[in-house]
Amino acid sequence: MTTPFKNSEVARFITDRVDALAHRKTQNEIAAEAGFQNANFISILKSGKSKLPLDRVPSLAKALEVDPAYLMRISLEQAVGVTAAKAITEIFGTPVTANEKAWLDELRDASGNSDPRITARGRTTLRGIFGK
Repeated sequence: MTTPFKNSEVARFITDRVDALAHRKTQNEIAAEAGFQNANFISILKSGKSKLPLDRVPSLAKALEVDPAYLMRISLEQAVGVTAAKAITEIFGTPVTANEKAWLDELRDASGNSDPRITARGRTTLRGIFGK
């Protein structure tokens, strides 16, 4: 069987999350929590043999203990292609994770909801927080 999605961000992410949860959950338990009838579907996703159906993102995100918006964001391009994913995000915006929303809420609070423009100094400071 071919592996058209082997090097996809989704395949790598699922692999990493399954490995990170291995001390508490088996791959079969993750598959069951996500509602997959075939427990091997997690292996199929990890290997890149299949793409993640978008309707399964919420349940798999819960089973993998990750923010569903993040999993949706990385799954969208794989599911519908680059052009369609770009159109969807242009129309609906990029899905924002709970952590990203917390950063945004803090920025709004710190700025007094003044909608500040990003400056070179602000960009440098923010990137410095993340060691970039």
